[in-house]
Amino acid sequence: MASDTGKPGFPFMMGNAQQVADEWSKMLSAMKLPAAPNMDALLAVQKRNMDALSAANRIAVEGAQTVAKRHMEIMQQTLAELSETMRTLSATEAPGAKAATQAEMLKQAYERGVANTKEMSDLIQRANDEAIGQLNQRFTEAVDEMKALMGKA
Repeated sequence: MASDTGKPGFPFMMGNAQQVADEWSKMLSAMKLPAAPNMDALLAVQKRNMDALSAANRIAVEGAQTVAKRHMEIMQQTLAELSETMRTLSATEAPGAKAATQAEMLKQAYERGVANTKEMSDLIQRANDEAIGQLNQRFTEAVDEMKALMGKA
């Protein structure tokens, strides 16, 4: 049966499945596709990629756990210091001495807050750097592996 459209290359409009298959076969054989690499080797590359991604995720989760644990420690420390601050401020002192004590305590609290923020930032940055480093290394290896596989094909 001829194509109803009158246009060659439109086998989908034909009723014969064999003609459709023949047309597809001709089209695919006319394409200059590179040879397929060894599928086992390709799967091994992808498995290593997934392993690296899994390792990077594990590093990120461990980093998040470390940050959460340290954050909890800082909060407990802050609450203990707050109790001590309240006791110190409730002591009877001369107004000038009390103002000096408050100023010193405020300065110390600010410095601790800045130090704690920097520490938390460093923890997060370290975990991110390690996870990204793992992914970057694997990406470089994967590109080299794919080049080698394509060279063999």
